[in-house]
Amino acid sequence: MKVLNNYDNYKLKDMDKGDKNMKYAAKAWKETEGASLRNFNEQAQVDSVNGALALRPQIETIIDQIWEEGFDGIYFIGIGGTYASSMQVEVYMRGRSKLPIYVENAAEFLTTGNKRFTEKSVVIYSSVSGNTKEMVQLVDRVHEIGARVFAFIDTPNSILTQPDKQDYLILYPMNEQLKFYMTANYLMYKNGEFDEYDRYNKEMETYLADALVQVEKDSDEWAYEYAKNKVAFLKEHKDLPHYFIGSGNQYGATYSYAMCYWEEQMWIRTKSISCQEFFHGMQEIIVDDTPVTLFMGEDEQRPLAERVARFLPRVNGNYTIIDTKEFELKGISPEYRGTISHLVMHGVNNRVDAYMELFLRHPLSIRRYYRQFEY
Repeated sequence: MKVLNNYDNYKLKDMDKGDKNMKYAAKAWKETEGASLRNFNEQAQVDSVNGALALRPQIETIIDQIWEEGFDGIYFIGIGGTYASSMQVEVYMRGRSKLPIYVENAAEFLTTGNKRFTEKSVVIYSSVSGNTKEMVQLVDRVHEIGARVFAFIDTPNSILTQPDKQDYLILYPMNEQLKFYMTANYLMYKNGEFDEYDRYNKEMETYLADALVQVEKDSDEWAYEYAKNKVAFLKEHKDLPHYFIGSGNQYGATYSYAMCYWEEQMWIRTKSISCQEFFHGMQEIIVDDTPVTLFMGEDEQRPLAERVARFLPRVNGNYTIIDTKEFELKGISPEYRGTISHLVMHGVNNRVDAYMELFLRHPLSIRRYYRQFEY
């Protein structure tokens, strides 16, 4: 049995000289050169989106009950990536609804609280593991106050799925951004603020899954080159952070992508900033080779991103602009594109992640090992 001590110096031909009966010759896991839709499962992606959309009757039933019981505030609360999704849905509703909608970071809520939060309030949150420390503590605190909890949990039989941890529960893996927006849309419909609710949902349920799959296909070759160039630059500038900029429903993507993906999973220094704050600090330290990526969506805050896009070429030669407007999104009406531009950006970033992992050569399983430790 050969022991591979150095992946980078390992040569395929060395294995080929060995036992011809070996089932695990290196050629079995050799990566395809160039863009190859790495780690992409089209049917799984379609099923994931359509599965989330199929939750609409359950979401509507729960919101109907919450509506009938009454509430003085709806609080989207999360930590890390789920906090980012909470920020996205709050900014989405802020300019469209008069409902009392708030966003909170779970750790801040536990330490600072919120005097507006009462026994009549409702918490909506999502959790992948169902065991996140801050979220478990949050739910206990919320129930001590006497408020209700509506949870989306990915993992069955986890702590947060237990009967005493939630009042309303939907079990379905991933897509918290989509599930949150579905919840927001029905809340606004109930409040007389979304007259096109039925048309909107029919369109999404017919076209969204295929449109998002096509985004990944269309961006794959570009993502390969982007990841290849970013990792090459990183190797020469290990201490220089990469700057991500976005606004509106793209700011949640900016925040979570920089922190949860590049920092937490890839161990790359990053900095995230909103487009509206970019001109109040960050613009002063952007120079010719500073690595910058701007996320541009199609919601009402797009003009803020356009201002940054006009400025960057004046001072920087190492910027990238990812604009959701460049994707066809077949079947999606122009007036609805902004409501899903964060999902489009997520699709593009899925492709980037697949190739970043390839070029970085330290698989996610190694990094996830460290997450089991308390700190």
